Amino acid sequence: MNIPANIIGILAVATFVLSYQIKNRRGIVAVNAISRSLYVLQYIMLKAYEGAVLDVVGILASVLAQNKDKGVIKRYTAAVIIAVNLLIIGCGVALYESPVSLLPMIGVLFHTGAFWFSNERTIRIISFLGSPFWFAYNLISGAYGSAIGDLLTMVSIGTAIVRYDILRRKNEK
Repeated sequence: MNIPANIIGILAVATFVLSYQIKNRRGIVAVNAISRSLYVLQYIMLKAYEGAVLDVVGILASVLAQNKDKGVIKRYTAAVIIAVNLLIIGCGVALYESPVSLLPMIGVLFHTGAFWFSNERTIRIISFLGSPFWFAYNLISGAYGSAIGDLLTMVSIGTAIVRYDILRRKNEK
């Protein structure tokens, strides 16, 4: 077990979990990008290069999504989303070694795809769908801290959905 890599993975997890407790979209995306940077470092240390490359692409996708209401990205949103998703898929296919190497590709497609939406509830729900893919990949690649973090992430997102989407609606009625 690579202890330094797993410590960095635990830090990545903590920031990722925190990101979904932030109330606004901008904060969710910004903290998520910091978390992805830590994941990249962890995956490089573990020689889990699919995870590292796809998290780099995930950072790019997150930054583009954060700026979806500005300039060229706003004007060509559909084209940018298609290009980003093709890049993610292209990286996933290029790094293909086994079905396991596709797991981070699917996880990134969900996690970053969620950020193109404006509704925080939608962001949380779609992001949740990416976590099981990362969980399986992390277990198999030896990123045990991150695998535990994926479970915590699913709990965190579920908690945020209850806090902000279910309970808030009940209180507003």
